[in-house]
Amino acid sequence: MQYRTFGKLDWKPSALGFGAMRLPILDKDPAQIDETEATRMVRHAIDHGVNYIDNAYPYHRGTSEAFLGRALQDGYRERVRLATKMPCWLVKTPEDLDRLLNEQLERLQTRTIDFYLLHSLDGESWPKIRDVGVLRWAESALADGRIGYLGFSFHDKYEVFQEIVDASDLWTFCQIQYNYLDVEYQAGTRGLQYAASKGLAVVIMEPLRGGALARNVPPTVQALWDSAQTLRVSETLRVFPRTPADWALQWLWN
Repeated sequence: MQYRTFGKLDWKPSALGFGAMRLPILDKDPAQIDETEATRMVRHAIDHGVNYIDNAYPYHRGTSEAFLGRALQDGYRERVRLATKMPCWLVKTPEDLDRLLNEQLERLQTRTIDFYLLHSLDGESWPKIRDVGVLRWAESALADGRIGYLGFSFHDKYEVFQEIVDASDLWTFCQIQYNYLDVEYQAGTRGLQYAASKGLAVVIMEPLRGGALARNVPPTVQALWDSAQTLRVSETLRVFPRTPADWALQWLWN
């Protein structure tokens, strides 16, 4: 496993995290997680060096956090840093902030959420959650240990991203959509560089655009890849051409 720096923290995250938004399901029902297979996947990832797990309140129609709380039993919780997200759209009053965080702690069967994000901030949701007093509240949640570090995930244009980054010294990290097609979309490369210039760690979501970059590769792109000399060598020393997913991740890791 490759490891990276994480902003100003003295901690090395795995280059690949494990996201709990698209787990295997039963009967084509997103709320019915195939717990046997999903648990196997989570623990296999951790056993092979993944140490960052990402979740959120609404994933799998609200069942993902409780599933993960069960999957991280038997000593697995202690081996990872856990991230999840506040559902900002459900926050109407300051009291909702404590209620939702405490519910998430119970679901996840943990005393502390290592990396806590305000979920899916944009030009509309940010002023609302800000004016409810989320930053003052976050100071208390950091102080009492219910969250370890504060961040946010983002879906809007660069100017809104910069405004949010500049709004507080409490941010330790952010999460943005980024891949080789989305260099100017939303925060994009400018946002990546701006966050880094402020000392924030950056977590990437949609590195494969929800899998789209791994499917239906245009012939001209495939021809370009086929002409490349770079090959992947497996653990058994067999040589393979890089897959579309491999190319996308190599681009991100550069």
